[in-house]
Amino acid sequence: MIRKKQENYGPYVIDLTGPQGNAFVLLGYAKQFARQLQFDDELKNKIVTEMQESDYEHLVETFDKYFGEFVILER
Repeated sequence: MIRKKQENYGPYVIDLTGPQGNAFVLLGYAKQFARQLQFDDELKNKIVTEMQESDYEHLVETFDKYFGEFVILER
């Protein structure tokens, strides 16, 4: 089925069970969102470093801490 593109006015949704849930993809999203939200370079680096400090669960929790207001993570 093909449909016209629809505007999405709600929060961005990331499915953690699919390819978007890959740790490297989430790191890329973090950098992209930080840039779009005009975070300074120091904060961008802090976020990425904090995301990489531990395991995958920590990475997801850190992502949610900084971007949870704008992004919904689904499991």
